[in-house]
This record gives sequence, structure tokens and C-alpha cells, in this order.
Amino acid sequence: MSDPGTNIELAAVRAEALYCQRCDLWQTRTQVVMGEGDPHAGILLMGEGPGENEDRMGRPFVGRAGQLLDRALEEAGLGRGDVYITNVVRCRPTAVQNGKITNRAPRAGEIAACEPWRWLEVNLVNPRVVVCVGGPAAKALIDKKFRLTEQRGQIFRREDGRSYIATLHPAYVLRLQSSDREAFFRARGQLVSDLQLAKDTAR
Repeated sequence: MSDPGTNIELAAVRAEALYCQRCDLWQTRTQVVMGEGDPHAGILLMGEGPGENEDRMGRPFVGRAGQLLDRALEEAGLGRGDVYITNVVRCRPTAVQNGKITNRAPRAGEIAACEPWRWLEVNLVNPRVVVCVGGPAAKALIDKKFRLTEQRGQIFRREDGRSYIATLHPAYVLRLQSSDREAFFRARGQLVSDLQLAKDTAR
């Protein structure tokens, strides 16, 4: 039987994080985006940070990349409700290019500033497996020198007793769709394979 206390504690963390000003991202965010899903999940997915859609809706992975992630989860035999999904930073990192606001990868200082929220969520959910979705998440949770192209799909067992697996970010996979169809299908298959590995490891 699940512990309802976890829901209460996660809600308390969320309420406190809504007012966070630990880094400069608070100045441009629409809202803080905390994790969602099964608060007792055996698998926790840790992405990079909210994008435009996530910043507007207040939920992680709800844009095109999130839709691809949902399909990959289904192919791996998982539902979005079977996992807990969050990010290494809770506010949208932005840049201005040609007068347009765009997404960017979170900077080291922003990732460090968001560390308390990150580990509060991880420790409250207490998953058996953490899937680092993209390079920034893998560098923050596994090793700062992590090389995604060489080390994705491997199991790293940490001192906290959890297994960590890194996979490709679905936003990266989507970018391949228009430039290299063969690479797109290969990367998509790797994403699904890594999620299947996480499912098998969490059993």
C-alpha cells in the first residue's frame, strides 16, 4: 500500500519551490515546473529543463519532445503514469537569437542552484532506477565528465543504492527527423531500448 505521506511531502516541496529565486531564471520564467507522475514509481526520469510549452503549462515534457517520450515509454511497456518525470532545473532556461526567445541547455550554476529541489524529489519518490534524459542530467547525476554518446544505455550503480541510466533527449531525437531519417530511427530505437533497460532493472 502506497504511503500518502509522500504526496503531502511532494506538495509541500512544490509549494516552497514556487517562490524560488536561487538563480536568475526566476526573472524570466512564467512558472516553476516541478515533477509529476507516480510518487512511488520505481523509475524516475530526469530531463534537462522546461521548454516553452512546459513553462506555459507548468508540467514537464508536454511539448513535442514530451509526446515522443510518451510514445517511447509505451513502446517500452511503460505508461507515463508508471514513472515520475522531472528536470534538473525547474525554470525555463532561455536565450535570445535574432530577436526571438528560444530554449537553451541549463548552465552549471543554474543546475547547482536547483540541486536541493532535485534531490528532495528523488529522495521522496525513492525510485530504484533514475533515467537521465540528456547530457546535462547525466553530468549532474552520474558524473560531470559523462559522455552521452559513449556511455548511454549503461547501468551505473551509485552509493545511494539506486541504478542510473542515461539516454538521449527526445528533443535531440526530433532534430534528427528532418536532417537524417536513418539516424532518427536509430536514435529513437536507442531511446526505447534504454527505457526498456530501466524497466527491467527496476523489477
